[in-house]
Amino acid sequence: MHTAQILGIPFERCFKTLVTYFKKSDGKTEHYVFCIPVNAELDLKAAARAAGVKSVEMLAVKDLLNTTGYIRGGCSPVGMKKQFKTFIDESALNSEKIYVSGGKIGAQVELSPDKLAGLIGAEFVKITV
Repeated sequence: MHTAQILGIPFERCFKTLVTYFKKSDGKTEHYVFCIPVNAELDLKAAARAAGVKSVEMLAVKDLLNTTGYIRGGCSPVGMKKQFKTFIDESALNSEKIYVSGGKIGAQVELSPDKLAGLIGAEFVKITV
């Protein structure tokens, strides 16, 4: 929320990028990315339904850099080490443009929700509490 305050934009136009995982029965993990407004909370059950898995858990901060190539506070849905299945909260469609992290702390990118979704192959779903 600090970023939105500094930029002087409404919280609902500034999106944070959250990384989750699902541990499969064979011990391997699948990762999923969720972009939600900075003042919202991710609904883990809705997130799991969107991803088509039984449940998801938040990725530990210590694993973020190795998994995504980004550090906490600079995680962007664009340019991760690997392109994970990504979902954007449907509330993004209420704004002509939204802000997401540009890949490092303090760097933000403004773009239309549709362009972001097209760029990263994301789906719009209801994933916030």
